[in-house]
Amino acid sequence: MALNMARQVLYCGVCTMPPEYCEFSGTQNKCKEWLQNNHEDVYNQLYGDVEGVTEKVAQVSIEGTDGATTAEGGRSDRTFVKDKSAKLEAKLERENQKKQSSRVIVKRVERTKRKCITIVHGLEVFDVDLKKAAKMFANRFACGSSVAKNNQNQDEIVVQGDFSDDLRDLILAQWPQVPEDNIDLVEETKKKKGNQQQQ
Repeated sequence: MALNMARQVLYCGVCTMPPEYCEFSGTQNKCKEWLQNNHEDVYNQLYGDVEGVTEKVAQVSIEGTDGATTAEGGRSDRTFVKDKSAKLEAKLERENQKKQSSRVIVKRVERTKRKCITIVHGLEVFDVDLKKAAKMFANRFACGSSVAKNNQNQDEIVVQGDFSDDLRDLILAQWPQVPEDNIDLVEETKKKKGNQQQQ
């Protein structure tokens, strides 16, 4: 009886798709460069004689038709596709920069003298499901936890109790895509009524 071995599939280090599908990811140039550096045999198999074919196609298009097929705005289809992939790459780059610059705020808010709540804001930027996170916080700390909207109509997680330090450690352990430097601990206390009357 012959054993069937599992097929080994090569995945791109840039877009995490098989190399045959890198052209659909929007980062084709980076994918080609990675493939050529790491797996030259697969690169030659996929993009073997691209230069020769490109020259022949260019000659045919120059000799064959004066009016090339155009898409929007009188541009050729090939230029339009290149512009689309460049836009997609720029969009992915902007999203990555936004993730790196955004902050996760863990704020401790005092409700009365002894009671307080902890509010976590900004996790949704790092692709964290807030409802699942709130449920995990409630199970972990044995307290009430929910997703609520703040004054700016943005979602935040409200945890009943003072768990700001524990929440910071749990976020770092559970979601490694959140950088440690992007987590801010803030403490908000109510002013005493006696201080307000004296002023």
